[in-house]
Amino acid sequence: MFSWLLALLLALTLWGLTSAWLWLVKRRNTENQHGLAALAGMRWREFSQIVHRAMSEQRNLHELVNDEESADRRTSSDFLMEGKERWLISCKHGRAYRLGAASITEMATAQQLTGAGRGVLITEGRVERDGLAAAQKHGIEVLDERNLWRALAPFVPDDTRQAVVGVARREAMRQTGIAALGALTVGLLAGLGYQTTLHGDDAPPARAAGAAAIAPDKPPAAAAPVAAGTEAATPAPAVDDTAMAAEDLVQNPDAATLLRYQQAVSKKLAGTPGVISGIWLTRSTLSIERSADDATVWPLICREVERYPALRTTRIQLNPRPGTDEPVRWRQCSTI
Repeated sequence: MFSWLLALLLALTLWGLTSAWLWLVKRRNTENQHGLAALAGMRWREFSQIVHRAMSEQRNLHELVNDEESADRRTSSDFLMEGKERWLISCKHGRAYRLGAASITEMATAQQLTGAGRGVLITEGRVERDGLAAAQKHGIEVLDERNLWRALAPFVPDDTRQAVVGVARREAMRQTGIAALGALTVGLLAGLGYQTTLHGDDAPPARAAGAAAIAPDKPPAAAAPVAAGTEAATPAPAVDDTAMAAEDLVQNPDAATLLRYQQAVSKKLAGTPGVISGIWLTRSTLSIERSADDATVWPLICREVERYPALRTTRIQLNPRPGTDEPVRWRQCSTI
């Protein structure tokens, strides 16, 4: 459950960051591009009226209506306006313009000839880097594709402005929906990956039973586990082979006798060539660690197990040899 909460948090974070960028950055860029296209699509008279209105209301400038030269410039791309000082407004109407230092120098010359102290260059196109440097040098303000729409948008007819803003908003909403699906997909993949890793870490090893039974190369003869079903019993004394051979082996021994039989088998197998150890996992399961192949060690294992009638049907677990990818196998020397 916790992993899915993290995945949900990741998805919400990604969606939030992407949405913020789409609305605060991408939407403004989209609106700017569509706004410039709308301005460039206007006739010169409409565009010049918007520029006149913007200069009048934003900068408190007015036309030189009493100036005969200014009257001729009303339909020209360059016109004079006046506030505290005279301004030359130069318009390059169209998106194809790429203006460099030469165009700025030409405007600076015209500014000197008309006695204007300030100048503004307006275009839906772009003023190149050298043109910007020249404009700064001559004190000419530049309104081009980077900032023209923001400057003129308040003075554009309402229907045109709302159409431009609506297009940008719808585009942002569409992209936000796509971003939500993408963030959800990333969250799901992250959650599934975390679950897979978690389950892989928690899964028991393939040889859990065999690994638990691995003992040192030469374990002590008496180091056999307690038989299943018995509680922490006091370890039995070491088995005397001579006494074991002499006693009467029974089919159904008591728990203490069965434990002695198992210890005797473990001791013999520990000294058998090709066998590393034989550890009793339960009273009827013997785990074998070996260094030789089945054909070599199996007769030797059965020889020791079948000496005791009570152990002949023991379930024997043959663990893979060290360094191999053999599967774990279970066999019996005798069946009932």
